[in-house]
Amino acid sequence: MLKPIPADKKIVEYIGPIVTKAEVEKARGKYFFELDEKRAIDGSSRKNIARYINHSCEPNAKGFTNGRKIWIWSLRAIQAGEEITIDYGQDYMDTFIKRCKCESCP
Repeated sequence: MLKPIPADKKIVEYIGPIVTKAEVEKARGKYFFELDEKRAIDGSSRKNIARYINHSCEPNAKGFTNGRKIWIWSLRAIQAGEEITIDYGQDYMDTFIKRCKCESCP
């Protein structure tokens, strides 16, 4: 069901097992979301629907850490049918994407 999402609304939890930074560096996967300097969530499971959120340099959502969880919250009102996006960060972009292809970039 498609419906608008108000600003400052919890949208979805980024789920998966918690792994160490060493495990992240060894695996070199694309679906790790950093919890803190030592740990990340491995969101590679297809059960983690938040893993399908794409990058934008002008995102409409953001991940916030709450203890051992990461929640995706809307930064502004999101219209029904509008894609939910987050900023992946420069390190991720440099490692995996190389050149940004989001609609807000040249």
